[in-house]
Amino acid sequence: MAPKFKDGDVVGTLNGKWISYAHTLVAYCAFLGALIVGVSLHYHKIVQNEFYGYPEEWFPSVSSTIGDRYPERSVFMVFIAITSGPRFALVALWYILTRRPNSTLPKFVAGVGVFRTLTCGGWTYVTSTDDHDWHDIFMISYLVATLPWTLGVLALSPRNPTAVKYRKIFAGAFFGTLVPLIYFFIQHKVHHVAGAYTIYSFFEWSLVLLDVAFDAVTAIEFANFEIVVKDLRGITRGAGKNAVADAVLEKEKEKEVGQVFAKGFTWSGLLDAVADVYNGFAFWSMLTALGLCVWYFPLWHMGISGYEVMVMSTVSPFLLSIKSLRFLVVRNIRIVHLMSLSGLLSFLAKSPENRLFSAGFGVWMACLAWSATFYAERSQPHRLEARISAFSIGLVASSIAKFAFWTNNPVWPIMHAPNGGWNKLGLALATLAILRSTRSTASSGADIPAPGPTKGSAALTGLGLAGLFFAMHSLLSDSSTMILWVWEGYPVRGPLAVPHGAWTLIAMGLGLVTGLFSPTFARSWAFYGVGSIGAAVLTTSSHWFGYYGGLALTIYVMALAPPLIAHGARHSPAKTFGLGFLIYNILVLAHVWVVAYAFVPGGPLMREHTDWVMTAMMLCIGCGVFSMTGQPKSTTIQKYKGKPNPAASKLRSYYLYVLFGLELLAVAIAYLRFPSYNYTPYHPEEKSVTAGIWTIHFSLDNDMWSSEHRMRDVIQELELDVVGLLESDLQRIIMGNRDTTQFLAEDLGMYVDFGPGPNKHTWGSALLSKFPIVNSTHHLLPSPVGELAPAIHATLDMYGKMVDVFVFHSGQEEDPEDRRLQSEYLAKLMKETPRPAILLSYLVTKPGEGNYNTYVGEKSGMRDVDPSDWDRWCEYILYKGLRRTGYARVSRSTITDTEIQAAKFVVGQPEGGNDLIGEDQVPPGLRFPALFRGQGVRGHAYHVFNEPRYFA
Repeated sequence: MAPKFKDGDVVGTLNGKWISYAHTLVAYCAFLGALIVGVSLHYHKIVQNEFYGYPEEWFPSVSSTIGDRYPERSVFMVFIAITSGPRFALVALWYILTRRPNSTLPKFVAGVGVFRTLTCGGWTYVTSTDDHDWHDIFMISYLVATLPWTLGVLALSPRNPTAVKYRKIFAGAFFGTLVPLIYFFIQHKVHHVAGAYTIYSFFEWSLVLLDVAFDAVTAIEFANFEIVVKDLRGITRGAGKNAVADAVLEKEKEKEVGQVFAKGFTWSGLLDAVADVYNGFAFWSMLTALGLCVWYFPLWHMGISGYEVMVMSTVSPFLLSIKSLRFLVVRNIRIVHLMSLSGLLSFLAKSPENRLFSAGFGVWMACLAWSATFYAERSQPHRLEARISAFSIGLVASSIAKFAFWTNNPVWPIMHAPNGGWNKLGLALATLAILRSTRSTASSGADIPAPGPTKGSAALTGLGLAGLFFAMHSLLSDSSTMILWVWEGYPVRGPLAVPHGAWTLIAMGLGLVTGLFSPTFARSWAFYGVGSIGAAVLTTSSHWFGYYGGLALTIYVMALAPPLIAHGARHSPAKTFGLGFLIYNILVLAHVWVVAYAFVPGGPLMREHTDWVMTAMMLCIGCGVFSMTGQPKSTTIQKYKGKPNPAASKLRSYYLYVLFGLELLAVAIAYLRFPSYNYTPYHPEEKSVTAGIWTIHFSLDNDMWSSEHRMRDVIQELELDVVGLLESDLQRIIMGNRDTTQFLAEDLGMYVDFGPGPNKHTWGSALLSKFPIVNSTHHLLPSPVGELAPAIHATLDMYGKMVDVFVFHSGQEEDPEDRRLQSEYLAKLMKETPRPAILLSYLVTKPGEGNYNTYVGEKSGMRDVDPSDWDRWCEYILYKGLRRTGYARVSRSTITDTEIQAAKFVVGQPEGGNDLIGEDQVPPGLRFPALFRGQGVRGHAYHVFNEPRYFA
């Protein structure tokens, strides 16, 4: 029989609150059921962790409870599967409750809700034992998505005081719990504190309970919902026809299906923003690579090579002073952008010279293209804002790429497939991004002026842009740069590159958002004062206090970018961007001169004056702020009929979506890269220590490829437990703002001390160790004339015995007085330590002559690892208080210009003599690897003696 009503008969109803109740009940059953079963059956096993068990640890973590043991794992899986039904229904009901016409936020929050549900299933059914990487990926994705879900639900909450109150309580408790959670996790994982994991577990369980409780609040709003089941064809034969009043049926009929999907969001608009940002990423990738390619040549020439002139590739915007050429560039902006991709294509050039020229041409065209783009968009402020946002977020993306790839950008010309490069993919995406993002500009070549009067000085604005670009490049193009500025050794008293590099990236995003929404504040003198104080604190202070100054400067610099670049676009691009990049180049050279003073003309004037460079940077920025003060207040979001232009607001929102996604990616990378600190020496059964010294020539090999992967391979194959690296400070524009030690330490499973930071004006010394670094002190040895000599004095816990390790780089041959003073300083340092010690060094002396007798003998208390090795000049290994059993010299291949020297020691035994013995008399655990005998492997072989030497 046909239904009585056109839309069908109502045969059943369900109050919406029961969806929330079911979700809450079943979710708690999943976790608490697994906890009860686990404690009942496997208590001692699930409280055991990698360091301690019962009674030090007495409460299990969530992961150990719901993990791999039967039957608690099955209990959890069954209930969490049942939870998925109410969970999807909860997300759907929340979307129906909060949807609004022309609003994208409800859709976004609903999408995040579905994503969280799917990723929950991922980490539930793929355990760490099944596949550790995918388990972590699903888990991290779930946790990262919790932030936008929580904030989105709070933002969309209807005006119900009770519901809002409980949501704020649960959300505040959830995020507040993260702080002690992370603290006790570090206490457990890094400091191995007994009982810390139990406390951590309580906070972990609290997060679970609070997460579910936050969603349980929806029961308050859902109580006003009625879920109705209709029979459209009479298949129930009329059952339940009177279950719902006619008024309810009428209300159902009045709902408009068309309101389900708002028109405020388009995937096309988001794709445009992504393409635009990737175009900005390509620009910053090429600009940051140029210095690296230039640096290769003076590095191998040991002085000015002539190729340094390529740093001027950025001054191409001066060409825009020619009206006909400016018209041509703006009309053909897509072609100019495409030509700039020679910078990404340069990795195909085999010779370093051709690679440099290709990279330089790419930067020349990129600076021209972006300056012309800003100028062309000046007549439509919201479009100009979008380009500036893409330019700035491109820097964030570039920094995140380096964060993910251990401070190397995977599309740089020093990268290729053998060392982890993604050049082909990066080039293909850049081509597509340019084709998408350059389909049109606001101006088709005509000089359409910006709305309103243009005030201020073009020259002063150019100076401001110079300071801005230099600050962005020198401090923000890598997330670890400012962290290494404030690093002072062990114990840790400040931020670490991982995970705190994510803080720098978040501060960059926060600063940009500040500049977009409060441009008047961003260009104010008050905010300039905050930035100046931050720069001063970063330059003069260490540890957390210095880093907080750096974060303040980060927020200021990124906030200044939108108003200052927009102001620069109002003037002649040649006068603002051309002059800006010219002065930027001078600042770049100045910040290299402060450490390279011994090799450049006029260098002593800039010796150790990073403070001068930072002051000049802030003064240049101040010039830009002064120029903007005369400009009338304006807004980049134009008004439409007295209200904010919805098109302009929507355009801004797409870039904010991209920025938010990148920030979530940064947090995920920080989690994935967090070290395990579960490091083991190669031969603990012998209490053996293999120590090495290597001068790595700034991680650029003879063919201008980044050499970290090749270094990793030989260090691992040589089984070095402790290695000193010299010429290792790469945290400058000209060296790419890199840190080789991050990749080596994480991949080899070693502790790392970077040594004196970039603001200490040395070429760098670093220490990698399989043994915990209990304490370390950084020294700058007397250097009245020549380059500064860095040293690390570290105390290592070797098999329960404290052993001192010194890593030292002496001054150059041209400065004999420097080297004499340095030898006396270091000899005194080594003599005063009562512990066994090893020196891994670069001494610049001949065995048995001159300063050698200060380093070796009574003055220092140290012995030479092999007094009979007369063929040395730079690298030496000295020791005391340990038994030295072997010594070897390994050729470098084409990685650097210096060999590897390595020595084997045994902890807890007397020193022994200098008598040589055969390898057959040495226990296998104290022998050097046979891999390097004869022709060796990949160009690495025992040389000089053609085999290792062993001592009785």
